[in-house]
Amino acid sequence: MKARITFVTGGARSGKSRYAQELALQRSDKPVYLATARVWDADFMERIDRHRQDRDSRWVNLEEEKKISHLPLEGQVVVIDCVTLWITNYFTDTHYDVDACLEACRQEFDRLTEQDAELIIISNEIGMGMHADTEAGRKFTDLHGWVNQYIAARANRVIFMVSGIPLTVK
Repeated sequence: MKARITFVTGGARSGKSRYAQELALQRSDKPVYLATARVWDADFMERIDRHRQDRDSRWVNLEEEKKISHLPLEGQVVVIDCVTLWITNYFTDTHYDVDACLEACRQEFDRLTEQDAELIIISNEIGMGMHADTEAGRKFTDLHGWVNQYIAARANRVIFMVSGIPLTVK
């Protein structure tokens, strides 16, 4: 693994993206913002548009739903926003096959980290709220937790966001 990784996790609206963007701008004059969202409906498109408006001309904006390792990121400071959506794309495309999805995510992550880049990876922390009431939801919770653990174990730094305040965990 050549990449240097900062993993930023926390709850919804905890300030993860803002923190990650500030960190990237401290490290580079022209950071890369890699969005992994897939547009599902008009509301989600509005959310994506708001995120795009948050980034000015200093940013190189890329969008890729799954194959993030194929992008040329050598020597760049890259914010990847976010693991939760990235996993969701694999999960739905594998028809909710947890084992296939977990393997695909691990392989793609390992290929990504072979690039010499500084990665600031954002993910929602899972399991701090209600338990899912569907089988697919419970499978996704398990999968998401395992992928987060996989990334955190390989990260140089792990930051947990609480109400806009970054706490260094690792």
